[in-house]
Amino acid sequence: MPNIHRGEIGADLGGRRRTLVLTLGALAELESAFGAADLVALTERFGSGRLSARDLVRIIAAGLRGAGENVSDDDVAAMPVDGGAAGYVRIAADLIAATFDDAPIHEAR
Repeated sequence: MPNIHRGEIGADLGGRRRTLVLTLGALAELESAFGAADLVALTERFGSGRLSARDLVRIIAAGLRGAGENVSDDDVAAMPVDGGAAGYVRIAADLIAATFDDAPIHEAR
């Protein structure tokens, strides 16, 4: 069961319920992947509203790895999600909100 107070969310990915969390290590991974100099630059990128499909894969994969899953970005890209592209957006948005706002927009399905 995800603990929202630790920034965790739950999401159905690849046919099963999973926990995601952006740990400090996962955030460092995303800084590197996005070429962000620091967390402020990373949050500005997230807040721009302009995230590609590859960005969504990176965010979700980092969240899964932060929760201890051994998955690659390619593994995540192949995982089906209810709602298609909108489902991936919802999961990434909830994960970002849980990490930086301490309150997800809604529970990812």
